[in-house]
Amino acid sequence: ELRAKPKEPMAPLLLSLLLVMSSAFVHAQQNITLGSSLTPQTPPLLSPSGEFAFGFWPIEGNTSSYLLAVWFNKISDKTVAWYAKTTDLDPVLVQVSSNSRLQLTSNGAFSLQDPVGTEVWNSQFGGAAHAAMLDSGNCVLIAPDGSTKWETFKNPADTILPTQVLNPGMKLRSRIIPTDYSNGRFVLNLQSGAFFYTVAVPSGYQYDSYWSEPGNTTTNLVFNATGVIYITLDSGSQTQITSGVISSIADYYHRATLDPDGVFRQYIYPKKVSNLSSQAWSVVDFKPPNICEAQLTHVGSGICGFNSYCMFSGTNSQSICMCPEQYSFIDEERKYKGCKPDFQPQNCDLDEAAATTQFQLTTTYHVNWPLADYEQYSNITKDQCQQLCLTDCFCAVAVFRDQDSTCWKKKMPLSNGNMGDQVERTVFIKVRKNNSTQSELIDSNKWKKDKKNWILGSSLFLGSSVLVNVLLISVILFGTYCTITIKEVPSLQSSNNIGLPLKAFTYAELEKATDGFQEVLGTGASGVVYKGQLQDDLGTNIAVKKLDKLEHETEKEFTVEVQTIGRTHHKNLVRLLGFCNEGKERLLVYEFMKNGSLDRFLFRNVRLEWNLRAQLALGVARGLLYLHEECSTQIIHCDIKPQNILLAVSYTAID
Repeated sequence: ELRAKPKEPMAPLLLSLLLVMSSAFVHAQQNITLGSSLTPQTPPLLSPSGEFAFGFWPIEGNTSSYLLAVWFNKISDKTVAWYAKTTDLDPVLVQVSSNSRLQLTSNGAFSLQDPVGTEVWNSQFGGAAHAAMLDSGNCVLIAPDGSTKWETFKNPADTILPTQVLNPGMKLRSRIIPTDYSNGRFVLNLQSGAFFYTVAVPSGYQYDSYWSEPGNTTTNLVFNATGVIYITLDSGSQTQITSGVISSIADYYHRATLDPDGVFRQYIYPKKVSNLSSQAWSVVDFKPPNICEAQLTHVGSGICGFNSYCMFSGTNSQSICMCPEQYSFIDEERKYKGCKPDFQPQNCDLDEAAATTQFQLTTTYHVNWPLADYEQYSNITKDQCQQLCLTDCFCAVAVFRDQDSTCWKKKMPLSNGNMGDQVERTVFIKVRKNNSTQSELIDSNKWKKDKKNWILGSSLFLGSSVLVNVLLISVILFGTYCTITIKEVPSLQSSNNIGLPLKAFTYAELEKATDGFQEVLGTGASGVVYKGQLQDDLGTNIAVKKLDKLEHETEKEFTVEVQTIGRTHHKNLVRLLGFCNEGKERLLVYEFMKNGSLDRFLFRNVRLEWNLRAQLALGVARGLLYLHEECSTQIIHCDIKPQNILLAVSYTAID
């Protein structure tokens, strides 16, 4: 203790020195002078309090690409509040690489240049003496006389902040998905009292509005300094948009964002850490009250994509797009693209007896697609309604209303799908029997199995069901299955030997897609899983499992796994996209799911709500039920644990 005492004053002294240095550093970043530049490698421009930053923001999942952006700088979730778009009539996202720079030119304007010096964006207004980042979250170009020549508040992206005003002609445009800042499907636009519109992607065609404030012509939308959002009308009156409990601006950060699902939400975030409040954005209020009921458009898919339907939870203001049974999303990450059947649709060459043998109707309640019907019947029974659809090759769904015994037949694509207690309908969805999607495409004799000999296993990803009252997510399970007895299976030499619609990749293709097998997602008993990206139009992300060993048993495992997974088609099961069987190389190519393993949510700082945990458990159980009882090849899973469950962006549970 005696020797420790002389050292005690040093800690405050050192801390004071660090604080002085930090303060000087922050001050140095509050202004940009003429001729100065920002790059992705230099510190951003900070507001006086350091609460907001302006500079280059690395795009999630693509650290070599950047946005010019403003973000909340003092919170752990450094949320983007503004990002640069072009000055076209339909502005689009500006995205640059790591060697780009933003310069305040000698004529007092911002100029964003790519690595070769080509200008890709500018502020359009010059005459500024310097640029500053304000504590309001507004980045401004200031003239020598102190007037504002340009500001981010007058060029909004998807978010507004306190003291920001939207005037007629200004608009907010949602992102396409939370991690992709490209123009999304929803627009907030001030014109004649109508506010919110759905928009076609990528054409930009504006569909019908889905929410508006009735009354006189709107003049402004105001987010005032106390955290209240309201519109002003040409009559001079005001109509409040948010009606929730508004927390103090001094204690909370505020923002209002037109989210990718089309809901305009006002959020708050505590500025100080407290046991009484969670360190996360929470919703104060939102519009429209129920987006799933907000629109009925004769053109376009509606709020969700074609062949899907919308569910809304007022408790957490979340909307969820879901697929009918035995349908799956065309793109699990971009659900707005809609759903596709996981089976071969009915052929019009089938007679009624064959149709009845091969197809059946599954029942769902409180769902409807109001504008997809092409035939209507009155005063008939449910059984008659089902039979009329089952034997009609054009009919994908039959809807029955009990009150007046009315039946509607609907054909694809289905639009304006909505689920809710207020939807008093019984829906019959036509699907193929036995969950078989390939029964008409492959030689069934080749795949006849002796169940006594076919309880098999290998490493594969599993899937699960749709959640209720939360955002959709996808879960992938990396697991090892128990092999009891396996019938001898010939080696695979090409995709023709499989008899399944899988892509046979070359080793060179997968080596290029994984950048030389650089990023490891996980390891297992039989190999390592790498992240990759296909060189297709969509840049599809993939997970590539590279088998380590080339022993005879491992090759048999590879053959069995490709044939087994390739024949297994179910909405709760992850897809095998293809394989590589080149020389000594054995690789499997799966869908990629990006949110990490479940244990990260269960045992670390992030916590899942109990209803979400229960839905995940149910999803795993449904996946196991399919594997154990419903698929043609029975599979027993032997390693269920949180570390083997991977969560995708949308939170839909998969075994």
